[in-house]
Amino acid sequence: MEQMLPQILMFAAIGFVFYFFMIRPQQKKQKDQQKFMDDIKKGDEVVTIGGMHGKVSEISGNTVVLDVDRGTKIKFEKSAISLENSKKEPVKK
Repeated sequence: MEQMLPQILMFAAIGFVFYFFMIRPQQKKQKDQQKFMDDIKKGDEVVTIGGMHGKVSEISGNTVVLDVDRGTKIKFEKSAISLENSKKEPVKK
């Protein structure tokens, strides 16, 4: 039994490290993305996961209608919105 104790402790330490460096950050990222999707409101400038830029003109349930050009509106799922364009950091030259 005494010979197995270091192995058990090593596996526990690996599990601890795996949880805090892999699982926990992913859960936090998912929670932040869900909060972002819940906070989307009319007038926000957003970017979809496909790279489409537009302004939110309508929200109904799980769908968002983006105004991408004068008079051109496209309907997306809320999960297809990746980030708010106004919060994106400007490109440095």
